[in-house]
Amino acid sequence: MAHTFEELVEMQRAADEAHAQVLQLRDEYGPPAHTEWTQQQTQTYETAWRAWRDLARDIQAAVTEHARDEGRSRYEVEADVKKAVRHPES
Repeated sequence: MAHTFEELVEMQRAADEAHAQVLQLRDEYGPPAHTEWTQQQTQTYETAWRAWRDLARDIQAAVTEHARDEGRSRYEVEADVKKAVRHPES
C-alpha cells in the first residue's frame, strides 16, 4: 500500500512516541534487568518495546516503498520524514 508523505510523518511520530514510552519505562524501572522487575513491570516494558519495534519496522518498510514509488533515495525520504517530525518549523 502506497503511503503519502503525510502518512509517513504520522507513522514516524507514532514510532517516536512509542520509543519515548520505552525510555520512560526504563527510567522509571531502572535498567532492564528483568530479574529485579516485577512481573507486571516486565510485561508492561515488553509490550511497550514490541509496540515500538513494530511501529519502527512499519515506518521503515513504508519509507522504502514510498522512496521506490517516487524514484527517490530511501535515505533522503527518511531524512525528510524525520525532519518534518522532529523539526516542523524548518
